[in-house]
Amino acid sequence: MKTLPITEVRSLLSAVSDHGRQHLVEVEADLSQTAYLLSKAIEKLNASFMAVHAAVINQQKSLDALMQQHHFTVIETGQIDMFNKIIGEEVNVAVTGLQFQDITSQLLVRAIKRVNGLKDLLQELNTHSDEIDTVNEHHEIAKLLDEMSQSLHTGSHALSGGLRRSVDQQNMASGEIELF
Repeated sequence: MKTLPITEVRSLLSAVSDHGRQHLVEVEADLSQTAYLLSKAIEKLNASFMAVHAAVINQQKSLDALMQQHHFTVIETGQIDMFNKIIGEEVNVAVTGLQFQDITSQLLVRAIKRVNGLKDLLQELNTHSDEIDTVNEHHEIAKLLDEMSQSLHTGSHALSGGLRRSVDQQNMASGEIELF
């Protein structure tokens, strides 16, 4: 039975670790950039909705003055009041709906934590590969692989146990959000 030489096993484990960490660094950067862009987009949308709301309030003030000056009927005044109320409610719903940023931020932070956990697990591959003794090559490789498997299993379990699977949004209409 032919076994892999120690140098090849070390090289393989090191390459898997290095390339994996390199890709995870890029994933982490992409997730961080996504969180930043999402935050900026939500800020702009929120500012726009607030500006629309302010413009509608000013428009309503002008309309109220016109209604008094030209003596609108009760029906006409009722229709205008109904439209004003609908517009106000819709703007409030839109602003409240922007709270999805909080939920997606929770997901992005959790994904970044998972990426960091994976980087730590990959570091285990690199760390354990240096521990192989060339004298008892076959036995050491089997021992190393078992230790790595246990270490990866423990790290993976700790990583998945520390991160909740769901995000919390108590009541979108009133803006109650449970973060983290």
